[in-house]
Amino acid sequence: MEANRLEWDRVRGEEHEQPRSCLSMMVDDGSIESYRYYLSRRTTLEMLRDRGYSIPSNEIDLSLSQFRHMHGHSPDPDRLRLSLTHASNPSKRVLVIFCGTGVVKVTEIRNIAGQIVNRDTLSGLILIVQNHITSQALKAVNLFSFKVEIFQITDLLVNITKHVLKPKHQVLTDRQKKNLLKKYNIEEKQLPRMLQTDAIARYYGLERGQVVKVSYSGEITQMHVTYRCVW
Repeated sequence: MEANRLEWDRVRGEEHEQPRSCLSMMVDDGSIESYRYYLSRRTTLEMLRDRGYSIPSNEIDLSLSQFRHMHGHSPDPDRLRLSLTHASNPSKRVLVIFCGTGVVKVTEIRNIAGQIVNRDTLSGLILIVQNHITSQALKAVNLFSFKVEIFQITDLLVNITKHVLKPKHQVLTDRQKKNLLKKYNIEEKQLPRMLQTDAIARYYGLERGQVVKVSYSGEITQMHVTYRCVW
């Protein structure tokens, strides 16, 4: 009887110990800073791939440990810069710059402008900031001859298009948009609207007038499709 009780206590003890050992394996001993850079970089690469840019799979599939091996636990933002070309249009190039933790002032924007080479071939610039950007810096940004997009690093820690509750979005080509309007005999302004500030519009870098096909599906509701025009 005593032996059975001791054996039962031993089993119960192992059951209590197991969760603790499993949880300890999930603890990240690295810096939060490097983790944030890693996640935001990966989301940025996925975002640009979805926009049609040529992104090597090994860049997106880079693990956190590999990233830290390359950049350490306090990554240098300058080493995280990306210069990427569009898959179907090699003349279209985008530059991605990670800013530091400080406030982005006009002097930093001027420094960035001075460091950009071959700006005639640059079609877009993405700035990933960790702090606020001053009004003077924003005015300096507006002076660039190419499109500049500004993202907070916290907005890129998760890829919003991968959320289980997010409907599927497909950006229509100009030809597909024309066929859609012709099919339903409607004008662009009659379509439901999506603001350029919408998270999805920003993810795909959509311009005013572009149309997105939104597909909803679920276990309860049947397949439902709608179209939204960016304003």
